[in-house]
Amino acid sequence: MISSDLQDKIFQCEKFQQELWSYRPLSPETINSLKEYYKIGTTFSSNAIEGNSLTESETKVVIENGLTIEGKPLRDIYEAVGHAKAYDYLYELSHNEPITEEIICNIHRLFYQKIDDEKAGKYRKVPVFVSGSKYAVAPVAEISKRMKQLVQWYNNNESKLHPIVLAAEFHKRFVFIHPFIDGNGRVARLLMNLSLMRNDYNIAIIPTVTRAEYIEVLEKAHDNEEVFISFIADRIMMTQLEILRLFRETEPKPQKIDFEQMLYDTIINNPGLNAPALSNKTGRSLRTTQRYLKKLSDKKQIIFKGVAKNGGYEAIDS
Repeated sequence: MISSDLQDKIFQCEKFQQELWSYRPLSPETINSLKEYYKIGTTFSSNAIEGNSLTESETKVVIENGLTIEGKPLRDIYEAVGHAKAYDYLYELSHNEPITEEIICNIHRLFYQKIDDEKAGKYRKVPVFVSGSKYAVAPVAEISKRMKQLVQWYNNNESKLHPIVLAAEFHKRFVFIHPFIDGNGRVARLLMNLSLMRNDYNIAIIPTVTRAEYIEVLEKAHDNEEVFISFIADRIMMTQLEILRLFRETEPKPQKIDFEQMLYDTIINNPGLNAPALSNKTGRSLRTTQRYLKKLSDKKQIIFKGVAKNGGYEAIDS
C-alpha cells in the first residue's frame, strides 16, 4: 500500500497527463520537435549528474553540430554524443514488444561505445563499489541471473503497476544491480524514460539542482521504496508542467478528455472489441488501455465475454 501523499501525487500526474493527451493527435513535425527539444535537456542533465562538465548550450552544439568544445575533456564530448544516440534508440523501439536484456545492453553500448568499445553493452567482469553508499551492488557471478529476473519482473508487471511506480521501480532495481562497469546511472534514467514512454507518459528530467536529493532518496530506497517513487513523481510532474506550458503558449486550448470515459463510450459503441482493438481505436498504448480496462472492470462497468483469444469487452449497463 502506498501512502495517501503519494497517491495524491500520482492522481495529480494522471490529471496533467490527461490534459497532455487532449492535445493529441500531434503532427509528425510537433512530435519530432518535442523529441529533439528533450534530447538536449535529458542528455545534459543526466550527464551533469555524473560530473560531465558540458553546459546545456555546449551539449546542444556537440549533439546538433558535431563540434568539440575547446578546453573540455574528450570523454565529456563522447558522453554527450553517446547519450543522444541512446536517447534516439528509445524512439526506434517497438513499444508492443517485451523489454529484453538485449535492449538494455544496446542502450549501454550506444552510450559507451566511444568511451570504451570493448566494455560497451557487456556486463562487467569485476566488482565495483558505489561511492557514498553503504550497500553492495550485485556480485559479478549474480549479474546475469539478476538481469534476467529484472526483465521478467518488468514484463510481468507492466500492465499491473501504475506507470510512475513501474518506471521508478525499474530505475531503482536496475541501478541496485549495477550490471555495467560504468554508465549505470545514465542507463537507469534512460530505462525509466523508456518505461514512461511505453505507457503513454511523458519523459522525466532529473535536473542537476536536485542531484543531492536524488542520490539521498536512491540510497534510502533500499529500505523505503516510496521515497524514491515520490521523488520521481515530482520530476514527472515538473516535466509535465513544462510541456503543458509549451503547448498552452502555442496551441489553442483543447477540449478536455477523460480517457476512462472515452474508453467506456468506445466499448458501448463497439461491443466485443478486445484490448488490442480498443488500443488501436483510442490511439493509446496497449498497456494504458489495459490499465484503464482494469479500472472499468473493478468498477463493474464492463465485463469481458468469451475466451481470451476471441472474446471482447461489453458495458454491463448495456
